[in-house]
Amino acid sequence: MSATSTGSPEQLQFLTELLERGLLVASGTDGLFGRGALFEDIRLAFNRVVSRAAAPESAEALHFPPLVPRRQIERTGYLGSFPHLAGTVFAFSGTESQALEQQARAARHEDWSEFQAMTDLMLAPAACYPVYPAVAARGPLPADGVLIDVGSGYVFRHEPSPDPTRLQSFHLRELVRIGDPAAVRAWRDAWRDRGVELLRSLGLEPSPTTANDPFFGRAGRMLAESQREHALKFELHVPMVGPEPLAVASFNYHQDHFGSAFDLRLADGGVAHSACLGFGEERVVLALLRTHGFDVALWPAPVRRVLWPVS
Repeated sequence: MSATSTGSPEQLQFLTELLERGLLVASGTDGLFGRGALFEDIRLAFNRVVSRAAAPESAEALHFPPLVPRRQIERTGYLGSFPHLAGTVFAFSGTESQALEQQARAARHEDWSEFQAMTDLMLAPAACYPVYPAVAARGPLPADGVLIDVGSGYVFRHEPSPDPTRLQSFHLRELVRIGDPAAVRAWRDAWRDRGVELLRSLGLEPSPTTANDPFFGRAGRMLAESQREHALKFELHVPMVGPEPLAVASFNYHQDHFGSAFDLRLADGGVAHSACLGFGEERVVLALLRTHGFDVALWPAPVRRVLWPVS
């Protein structure tokens, strides 16, 4: 779903209710919100639901900051496929007089970008990106590959919109599987089905859908067609504001894309394949609020027990 420049009346009404109830906190910039205590309580509870579902697999936990070295992103081809979504960190690199001029322009809300230079950092577009070089640095994979629990990480996509379901900064709850093609694809497919059951346990109605990433330009349209043709990406869509269901989770088979980019090797020396899954935590929270209402005390008891089990 693509948001319009002004947002639909239904989206704006939903946003107004979220703000009035303190679930979201306005920042003055589209797609960037603070979260109230209840919103965060629901989000963290959902995060724990995913952790419990993943526990039997005994994944290795690796957690990274929301910044990644720029060279890692450059190696993946992200800037060719998604230049419109990327966020790069810039910093001041001038003299004392330039610093004063920068401040003067900033105080007048004028352009002061000439005093900023690109750093070696970028905002993470997905929580899984640092996993591949970190695992590659260890050498060849074990015979059965690896499974990494990346946890819940802040990510960035430059998609400013008044639609509260389309954020620029949000949390992805991710797991990554790296190994031989058959094992990786089987894991991805199993988690797609598991994700359906997980969301159904929360009273949502997910629909598995073959999907594609929002690739850029003419070449991107060809990549999107190939991605759909080979069923490399599935999304789980749930009803939300607007006429179309919205993706709240994705299950992606990368083939050897990251294996080749970072020289990830199988035990026998072959190039490793990878897959990842990601739940958009804020979207799940918004779907729960939209489906069950703003008063959590009135949510269906089975849903509350899944989110907040009694120990």
